[in-house]
Amino acid sequence: MTRAFLPESIRERGLQASPVVKPQAESGELAAGAAPKTAIGVWPGGWSSDLLAPDDVLAYQRDLWERSILFWDTLRRRADNMIAHERAGKPPLLDFDYELILDARRFERPVNYALLRITRYGDKCLEDCLDPEKPPVMIVYPRAGHGPGIGGFKRESEVGIAMHEGYPVYFVVFFPEPSPGQTMAYVLHTLRRFVEEVSKRHEGKSPVLYGNCQAGWAIAILAADCQGLAGPAVLNGSPLSYWAGASGVNPARVSGGLPGGVWLTHLASDLGDGRFDGAWLVQNFENLKPEGVFEKYANLFSHMDRERTRFLEFERWWNGFYFLSREEMLAIVDNLFVGNRLEQGKFKVCPGCFVDLRRIQNPIVIFASFGDNITPRIRRSAGFRSFTPAQTT
Repeated sequence: MTRAFLPESIRERGLQASPVVKPQAESGELAAGAAPKTAIGVWPGGWSSDLLAPDDVLAYQRDLWERSILFWDTLRRRADNMIAHERAGKPPLLDFDYELILDARRFERPVNYALLRITRYGDKCLEDCLDPEKPPVMIVYPRAGHGPGIGGFKRESEVGIAMHEGYPVYFVVFFPEPSPGQTMAYVLHTLRRFVEEVSKRHEGKSPVLYGNCQAGWAIAILAADCQGLAGPAVLNGSPLSYWAGASGVNPARVSGGLPGGVWLTHLASDLGDGRFDGAWLVQNFENLKPEGVFEKYANLFSHMDRERTRFLEFERWWNGFYFLSREEMLAIVDNLFVGNRLEQGKFKVCPGCFVDLRRIQNPIVIFASFGDNITPRIRRSAGFRSFTPAQTT
């Protein structure tokens, strides 16, 4: 029985710290012939024993039942939201109005990506809050099992903050099903075309590129391939050095090699009839920290009054699984996570063009964290040693 699970009435009344009563002999106040008075009814650690009062027991039981009912009802609502999202075609979970600029499914080399332009911020139209002197911002969303939207499903998000500061914002999304024969090279060429389109719409200004998680290495590849990029890039929790980290802290650095190559990726793609189900990727995230799954539900149960809405919003995104093509997923696992070829400068984008991180010329801002067990801080490697302050921010 922990303090977090107790109702307010008990936390305020039954678990108030009670100072341990010391024998009066220690304070020199013991009268002659009087028996020493010691602490009675005090729990170890100094908690008052009136926690066992009948009213408190009943209050605890009532609170437990109320929390249990609300907990299971929240899980029911989560399932309803998942079903409704799937029936709607899994649209982007954006809390902003937008218009479709480019649909890459209609390109000569089709992929399931699309470029959106955010058209409304709150009650203001785009034209009312833009600063014409500022460059556009293009947010690229990662394909890591989930659908697009976490960067803009709240007002206090990357989209909302950028628009609040007067930047025109574009958002790169994707659809639940990959295009037939979609490859990683096709995706990279599509992202480059999106960048060119955004730049053309703003008098040649290079967009600021935001790459979240898996989208970060895609932007790094574009900046380091044979053509390169001009605009600054912001990489948020992006895996670039795949074998970095510390023993016992970053399990992802060796988990790709322990199964013995990419046969599991082949198997999962076979089970999906040539498609890789993003639910497997989400499962891998949870396997990296199994206790985090319990903590998520325990936190919901303990703070039902303030966590229920946040839990449902997040789970609507977390449980919206998207597919990747076999070719694309194999290229990601084999070249990046298992082969570590991006850091070594051996990743081949297209015939005759290899990615060399030392070729990056545009400014880069990288956000990394000691607490990230998937993308730890980048160590000094061959790919980054040659950077100079003029090349990197």
